[in-house]
Amino acid sequence: MKKYLVTGGAGFVGSNLAFALETERKAAVTVLDNFSSGNYKNLLGFKGDVVTDDIQSRDWFGKAGRVDAVLHQAAIVDTTETNQRRMMEVNVDAFRNVLAYALEYGVKRVVYASSAAVYGNSKCPMHEGQETTPENVYGFSKAIMDNVAAEFAAAHPDMTVVGLRYFNVYGPREYYKGKMASMVFQLYNQLKAGKRPRIFKFGEQERDFVYVKDIVRGNLNALDAEKSCVCNLATGKPGNFNEVVEALNKGLGTSLAPDYFDNPYGFYQNKTQADMRNAKALLNYRPEWSLADGIADYVKILEKTRI
Repeated sequence: MKKYLVTGGAGFVGSNLAFALETERKAAVTVLDNFSSGNYKNLLGFKGDVVTDDIQSRDWFGKAGRVDAVLHQAAIVDTTETNQRRMMEVNVDAFRNVLAYALEYGVKRVVYASSAAVYGNSKCPMHEGQETTPENVYGFSKAIMDNVAAEFAAAHPDMTVVGLRYFNVYGPREYYKGKMASMVFQLYNQLKAGKRPRIFKFGEQERDFVYVKDIVRGNLNALDAEKSCVCNLATGKPGNFNEVVEALNKGLGTSLAPDYFDNPYGFYQNKTQADMRNAKALLNYRPEWSLADGIADYVKILEKTRI
């Protein structure tokens, strides 16, 4: 039986990965999390081990022991965080710890979460080969992680390091992210409360929304990647916020019109869209969930979930 370590495994994507590795890969899974933003409720029913420690220390190395691969999800994901030092320490320096752990314990594969935030407001579709132009320190930290990964992989050709640039992820187990939960979840809550969903005028801004089940699929495929690489994980087909509201209304059986308001931000991405060629070629990844189908599935799960 293979064994995997999921850092940040009590968080949104991490917990989905932990369960998928158990059920789909029939693997033994260890979660590493300090529970600063993750929540134990995301792991109810989990059959593996949990190591409670901070990714910034190295005390967890021995507790985690030897595994077949690491799926590194632990990070500060708050894009509004302005403490630059903290962001770089948690996202970049701690990633160096993960790579050091892999080297010390003979782990030959590391899959880690990067982000579409590295692209900033650049031209679409966004391709991994273009220059990174992050607009905040979160995006900058992810761009530097990609640099560190590339340098490490070049120095250790017997190891495989795969970075996955997540676009706008939504889906089950994001409930405890607070203000950083997806707009899909936030708009669902507004509609569920009988309120008109509030979106910027006039709802035509586009995002490459990707269902977490596709993100999980991309991570599992990355465990079989033949070489180190960085790939976008998205759908390649952006949808706008009006379409999100429409799909949520349909799923809930409601008909509440959007409440449009002025965008207060000087900087705002009007569109994100991933170029999917690398993901298809290097990960054999093809998204299975359209925006409408993903939201329909998500609403069904939300309606059965006690949060």
